[in-house]
Amino acid sequence: MERMNTSTAIRKFNVSEIRKDFPIFAQHEGKALYFLDSAASSQKPLSVLKAMDDYYSTTHANVHRGVYHIAEHATELYEGARVKIGRFVGAPSPSRETIFTKNATESINLLSTSLTRKMLKRGDVVVLTEMEHHANLVPWLIAKDQFGIEIRYIRVNDQGYLILDDIDDLLKDAKVLSITLTSNVLGTLNPVAHLARLAHENGAIVIGDGAQYVPHIGTNVTELGLDFLAFTGHKMLGPTGIGVLWGKAELLDALPPFMGGGDMITDVKLDSFTPNELPWKFEAGTPPIAEAIGLGAAVDYLENLGMDQVRAHEVELLSYAFERLEASFGDDLIIHGPRNINDRGGVISFDFKDIHPHDISQILDQSGVCVRAGHHCAKPLMRHLGVTATARASFHIYNEPADVDALVDALAKAQAFFG
Repeated sequence: MERMNTSTAIRKFNVSEIRKDFPIFAQHEGKALYFLDSAASSQKPLSVLKAMDDYYSTTHANVHRGVYHIAEHATELYEGARVKIGRFVGAPSPSRETIFTKNATESINLLSTSLTRKMLKRGDVVVLTEMEHHANLVPWLIAKDQFGIEIRYIRVNDQGYLILDDIDDLLKDAKVLSITLTSNVLGTLNPVAHLARLAHENGAIVIGDGAQYVPHIGTNVTELGLDFLAFTGHKMLGPTGIGVLWGKAELLDALPPFMGGGDMITDVKLDSFTPNELPWKFEAGTPPIAEAIGLGAAVDYLENLGMDQVRAHEVELLSYAFERLEASFGDDLIIHGPRNINDRGGVISFDFKDIHPHDISQILDQSGVCVRAGHHCAKPLMRHLGVTATARASFHIYNEPADVDALVDALAKAQAFFG
């Protein structure tokens, strides 16, 4: 197995100090808590909680409407968070191209709905992959049922990589390529920039699901060749209830609104309406103000650490976890996805002997080890793997080798318990 040379990453990355910023770990002092489920939802640092509390305590008012002081200040905080978050992913025009949604799922639903209303017609081709999260699958299946689009799939091989031998045929005459940047099951880092170039050569729009990518790896939408990027706050140290859709301004301008109501209009008559400018055209009703401010604080926290260091830390933990798991359990434990650490994000989905993943999770919980068990909202991929579920451990900045050690020790207890 190939590994990145990051032997000093964990020494440079002071996890002990970082963990002090996360109150959940202080709450469990004296009790075991090895949180290995950040791919589902990450923990939140004090700076994020404080930013949201300060807003509610000192500044709360609805945005864009009031002309009194705290309303104007709330708007400044909200719009400032938008620019900050847009810049975090390299948006060329962050104030116009960064749309706030409820989560990445809503971001993709916005796109599938607005695209089928305006740009796609019956028989048009959308290309997905076999490893997509349901959030980037079900919206397109709905569009297939309601609007008659055709869906093609890039298949996955036994090593967890996309099979690209027939990519030219798959992309021929396609209108959309919508692809996860990082698989939430396999950890696979897909060759998105390469696929985006091929898709554009065929005249397709490229959508990236960055829910598992943006929190861990420095992201630049231009370098990736994307037209749209969806990601979510709660996986990147931010609050729940806030997601982001970045899109090229010219494409967002061409799309119709997703929802109707207040703030997304400039004028309304009894028989017509005029949509607002970007980005507010896609933000109907009172937005998630505190959540956007909290996500802005999460971006500040990650940028202060440095995304290169975040990634290096993750790679080092992955390498250590692979070594310990393989040395401890050999063929009794099957890890899904690429063997090359450089090609995967910080998730390890595994089968352990013939023990059901839910039983594994419950046994591990007795030792304070938190892992996810289930189909991970990727049922088609589960069927491809020949399983109904897997157990999954996932890392973030507050994890350290001790978490891996605890995972190995708890798995040994499960092995002994089930004989």
